Formats: sequence, C-alpha cells, structure tokens
Amino acid sequence: MKEADPLGGNGDEPPSSILLLKEKTLLRIPKKTTSSYSVKESGFFVIETIVDIKKCQFLFQEFSQKKNLFDTWEFRYSFYKAYKFKPQFLLLRKGNENLALLPLWYDEDKKMHTWFGSDWQEEVSFFAKDLNLIPMLLSAAPTPLFLNAISKESLGLLAEKIAFTEDSSKFILNLNGFNNHEDFLMTIKKSRRHDLRKDRRRIESQNPEIIINNFSDIDQLIALSKKRFSEKGKKTDWEDPRRIETFREIIRQGGKSYQVRMITIKINGVTAGVDLICLYNDTYFAIKCGYDVKNFSGIGNFMNIFEIDDAIRLGMKKIDLLQNNYEWKNRWFQSVPLVKYEK
Repeated sequence: MKEADPLGGNGDEPPSSILLLKEKTLLRIPKKTTSSYSVKESGFFVIETIVDIKKCQFLFQEFSQKKNLFDTWEFRYSFYKAYKFKPQFLLLRKGNENLALLPLWYDEDKKMHTWFGSDWQEEVSFFAKDLNLIPMLLSAAPTPLFLNAISKESLGLLAEKIAFTEDSSKFILNLNGFNNHEDFLMTIKKSRRHDLRKDRRRIESQNPEIIINNFSDIDQLIALSKKRFSEKGKKTDWEDPRRIETFREIIRQGGKSYQVRMITIKINGVTAGVDLICLYNDTYFAIKCGYDVKNFSGIGNFMNIFEIDDAIRLGMKKIDLLQNNYEWKNRWFQSVPLVKYEK
C-alpha cells in the first residue's frame, strides 16, 4: 500500500517548483515530469512552492503560533474563499523536517504577491522554527512581493538583518486593572474625557436599543459605512462584492477558532450604528463598523465606551482597534509599531 502524503495529497504530483539551498548557494531544479519526485541530498535545504489549498491549510496550522486573530486559518481562509487568488506557500525543509513557511498568494488585482488572505492581515509574525531561516525564504520568494503589517516585536535580531521599513501603526487598549469604562476615562486628558462623556449622555438621552448578535445586520453595517464615506467624498472597500462576501464568510467561520459578535444600536427604530467584533485569545477585535453620524452625533464615541464595558464583562484582556489612525485612535489608545518588507 502506498504511504499517505502527510500534506493530504496523493503523493504522485511534484511540487510546482523546488529549490535546493546549501550555505549561500541557490540551485533551481526544473519541474519534473515523471510520476514521482524525491530529493535525496540530505545536506541541502529544500524550498517548495505549495499551491494545493488543503496542503496549505495543513502547513499553516502546523506553523501558526495562533497568537492573534490573523494567525487563524479560518480568518485568512475567508478572504481566499471570496477572492480565490492562487495560494503560493513557500515551504523550507531539510529532509522530512519542515522548518519555515511563507504563506503567500498572488493578488491578481495588484499584480503582486502578498500575505495569504491579502494585505488586510496585520500584526503578522513569520512562521519559522528558527527566524534565522527567514532571509533564505525571502530571497527565494517571487517578485513583486509586498509583506505589510509585520509585528515589529516578533522580529528579534531579524530586524537587523532585513531591510524592513515602517508601516502604519495599529492601536490597542490594555484592559488590565479596568473595572469599567470610567477607569479608562481617567487615563486620558480631561478635555477628551469630557467629550466622551458628553457624547455618551447625548446618545443615552435618546433611549438607545442595544441588540447583540443579530448577524443579519451586516447589511446595515455595510450600508451605513458606504453612506458615511460617500458623505466624505470617499469610497470604501465595500464597493467590491468580494469584500462583502469575505466578511459574510468571517461570520460563517465564527465558532471554529474565533468567536464573532455583532452590536447594533437602534434609536426610535432607526439603526444608528453596527459593529462587527471578533473574540480570540482574550482579545476583543473591532473588525468593521458603520455609523449614522449625520443623524446621531456621538454614536461612534458611545459605541467605543459601550465596547470597553462589553469587553471587560466578557473577560477580555485587550481591545484591538486595528491598523491606521483615522485621525482619532491615537488620542486615546496605545500605538503598536508595525513594519513592512518589499522587493
């Protein structure tokens, strides 16, 4: 009986490409056309390009440290299922031991290779048993290559070996020691504390109805977001139906590795705001939002205050407000530096 392929394949098809590396020498081996393929030079590192999605899943789950939401296969897979861009995972191994993985796909819109799951992923860490192997993978990676939102903290000495550049920061709120939102308010400037309390009272005076986990309200979230950006003369990523399908799939994938949560606020029967949240590893990820700021002034600040209390009630240790400042996050929250790599 034929031995099963540990990556889930039939064992007959060769990888789409393979590299043998020894010290600083790279040797490209042409793709074999025979029914079997093996590499016997045990002294060499081998880099394979894996394109089969099941094999990619197996490898991703083998290497991921599962520290944050973007380390979960289900979250990344939601983007793949909607966009269907071809995965190109670079696997570095020696003999039968898998040593490092660079999970990529080819973005057909931008004509470049990016993280598997798009450049929407963030606080990404390299997958490797030894980070010293990452330069070898990056050297062999296809071009053009754009790897964004890399966790600077995770790099260690790798930051001195590779020419990373600064990327937009992300923002977090550590909840340790907080019993409610008032504990948070006491950490910010008095004028900003006053503004938040004022907005909270304004919305509370309208007797808001708060609805939890009515996931069909994703339609309202999208509509409100598109309307808000249109009022600013801007477009949103919701204009692309694939992005809409991505977040519908993120909701469907909830419960496998992360949990999903939706908060809807209605005032006099009118939807004033909707937030989509993911919960993972004691972190409250504020993923997407849509607010009717024109008709309900202060709704965004009200939602922020409510979600601080909500996260504390759920036992979360941190709120992750994601990347990009949008001209307000840095007023209240801690910035986390991220870097990027391009070639």
